[in-house]
Amino acid sequence: MDDQQTPGRTAVSDHPLVPAILAALARVDDPEIKRPITELKMVSDVQVGTDGRARVTVLLTVAGCPMKETLTREVTGAVSTVPGVSGVDVTLGVMSDEQRGELRQLLKGGQVDREIPFARPDSLTQVIAVASGKGGVGKSSVTVNLAMALAARGRTVGVLDADIYGHSVPAMLGIGDARPTSVEDMIMPVPTNGLKVISIGMMKPRRDQVVAWRGPILDRAITQMLADVYWGDLDFLLLDLPPGTGDVAISLGQKLPNAEVLVVTTPQAAAAEVAERAGTMASMMNQRVIGVVENMSYLAVTCAHCGREERHEVFGSGGGPDTSRTLTARLGYDVPLLAQVPLDPRLRAGGDDGVPIVTSDPDAPAARALSGLADTLARRGRGLLGKQLGLAPTGR
Repeated sequence: MDDQQTPGRTAVSDHPLVPAILAALARVDDPEIKRPITELKMVSDVQVGTDGRARVTVLLTVAGCPMKETLTREVTGAVSTVPGVSGVDVTLGVMSDEQRGELRQLLKGGQVDREIPFARPDSLTQVIAVASGKGGVGKSSVTVNLAMALAARGRTVGVLDADIYGHSVPAMLGIGDARPTSVEDMIMPVPTNGLKVISIGMMKPRRDQVVAWRGPILDRAITQMLADVYWGDLDFLLLDLPPGTGDVAISLGQKLPNAEVLVVTTPQAAAAEVAERAGTMASMMNQRVIGVVENMSYLAVTCAHCGREERHEVFGSGGGPDTSRTLTARLGYDVPLLAQVPLDPRLRAGGDDGVPIVTSDPDAPAARALSGLADTLARRGRGLLGKQLGLAPTGR
């Protein structure tokens, strides 16, 4: 590599079109990192021939970058808009170890290794852990649909599938076979539909491989997914917790004291009673419970004779309101019932097909309920109000 292509520098020709081409490339974001490729020093060479044809060399973080076709397409499209450019040739190279190291330092912003950015007192990301007392209540369905609905409202959203043993978020988002890219020892979350997603399921060699870990290894895995993943600047980070009040819930409570908890239950009394325990556990970890979601509230059926909508309470009734009242009394602050999501076969089908119902059928009653939940959370905005700032009085 010659002197013009040392790390952090761009080799360019002296053609008068080059400044305009570089300006156009500054509007191209890396598909995974979501920052301009010029800022990330991924553009290593720009040349323009006498015929006006531009030749751009872009350095990938790794040779097998899964988004290289997207990057090639976006670079070509951006440079093609420059007046005077007659054509575009894009060459993809690969960063050297030194360049990857510089990129990692740029993304880390000088932070100490293993620091969890969301645990910082000045973090503005709203971390919401979606919890349930038991499995089978649709917690993961609520998580992925809520994430998609928030992203549709212009929010930057990350999803961490913290259900180590029962990870289902990748399949529900249609990325069950996706694998994250690594830059040195930093992991890029998988981008999809405006979300940034990471799951232990993405790190297994095979989808059918079983995860059989106990406490200390679970704790290290959670730390890795929080500290070693480059999440960037997020408005929301949604955590799909495993059911119950075990090691992962405790570990996350210790690592993310500013996280808030959304409790998911179903209408039957047995599920509500267990859901209350999940809320109580969050309070024990000094996390605030922001509300309750009652899933599978009722089945809406349109009468074939009169056309009226009839509601059938397949799983009984009252679980969501009861959980809300109990947690409000137990925790000493208002824990509202934020949504009642009807039982809808399309919600299940969307999870199986990898297309959440808020995207595939936004007018469905279940989609409207989940979108309303997203509206409620989005209105809260970002800020430090109510967060633990880690401050202590000092003596004079």
